[in-house]
Amino acid sequence: MISGAVKQFHNIHSPRLSLLCLSKPKSPILLSSSSFSTNNNISSPISIRFNSQFPYRNSNIPSLNCASLDSSDSLPPDSSQIQTSVPAQVEQNSISILEILKQSNSYLPHVLIASILLALIYPRSLTWFTSRYYAPALGFLMFAVGVNSNENDFIEAFKRPAEIATGYFGQFVVKPLLGYLFCLIAVTALGLPTTVGAGIVLVACVSGAQLSSYATFLTDPQMAPLSIVMTSLSTASAVFVTPLLLLLLIGKKLPIDVKGMVYSITQIVVVPIAVGLLLNRFFPRICNVIRPFLPPLSVLVAAICAGAPLALNVETMKSSLGVAILFLVVAFHLSSFIAGYFLSGFVFRDSLDAKALQRTISYETGMQSSLLALALANKFFEDPVVAIPPAISTSIMSLMGFGLVLIWTRRGKSETKYSS
Repeated sequence: MISGAVKQFHNIHSPRLSLLCLSKPKSPILLSSSSFSTNNNISSPISIRFNSQFPYRNSNIPSLNCASLDSSDSLPPDSSQIQTSVPAQVEQNSISILEILKQSNSYLPHVLIASILLALIYPRSLTWFTSRYYAPALGFLMFAVGVNSNENDFIEAFKRPAEIATGYFGQFVVKPLLGYLFCLIAVTALGLPTTVGAGIVLVACVSGAQLSSYATFLTDPQMAPLSIVMTSLSTASAVFVTPLLLLLLIGKKLPIDVKGMVYSITQIVVVPIAVGLLLNRFFPRICNVIRPFLPPLSVLVAAICAGAPLALNVETMKSSLGVAILFLVVAFHLSSFIAGYFLSGFVFRDSLDAKALQRTISYETGMQSSLLALALANKFFEDPVVAIPPAISTSIMSLMGFGLVLIWTRRGKSETKYSS
């Protein structure tokens, strides 16, 4: 009976026609494994649903629910897909622009090099950026870190006293000893004035740079709160430790400005990070809007901070004395980065995040607050030569530190790709 109904159906309808019957079967029987041929030798697979009541009806043709399985003769394309294709493409383009903004941090070393070259070739382009702009510039970098962090990150950072102590040891023990070593090399081996050696020691005895926290944020974001705690602790204690170290190493007694140092720490570190954390907690939508624009602005600010001191001292840099000081400053920072890396590698060799700690403490040891050293040199030393090492250190420290950011981030991406 079934085969006869199908045969009669084919005699009436074309085999290439997609037939959809409006009657809904109550007890369907599915024939899905048959392929029926017609007189034209064209096969058309058809799924057929028969009404269970059709044998008892007076109709000769069963109630059918048919749909062609041939893709070329199927239903027309869904109009919703056509309508949403253009908005989807626009959304994809907007996402790609946001990704470009977020990935702009990877261009920081290149922008730093461009800023330093600009300072050497056309100094007047950066001489406008005087010392009064450094506090708000560094505060903006700390605000960017705060927006991308939360208060729990800092609470967890305080629960790691061993890491904080190791970073502090690198800051105020290892680094000053290296500075004194290069002071001896400058005065005894190279025959440079003692004021050059004093400038190198001054750079070695100041606290860690706020840029080290930003460098850590770019390489290991989860370690940024720990780096900020280390930098803030060294900056706070530098009020007493820096004058004591200078007295021990070069015999220079400096007045202690506790009030000024505390105000500087609050202005540059505490307030911007607190504002970023509060904004991230209570106004997350605002953070989502401004967050993609922070990386390119931070790159620009960091590059200007690195190039401006060099532009202000470019004439000294071009002299033979400036070249010798440049060699000593590069060697000092390089040895500080290496010492911090291997010191933390030895202490935390069994830690699960040993590599991230090595990079973090390497930044803390190798990147100093050279701007603070430059301010102290201009204020408390009569000879202007003392200010040359801090001025050169500001640019070299930034260039070397963010060069390591580029190397370590690329190595981390390649390791992640290889492991996956």
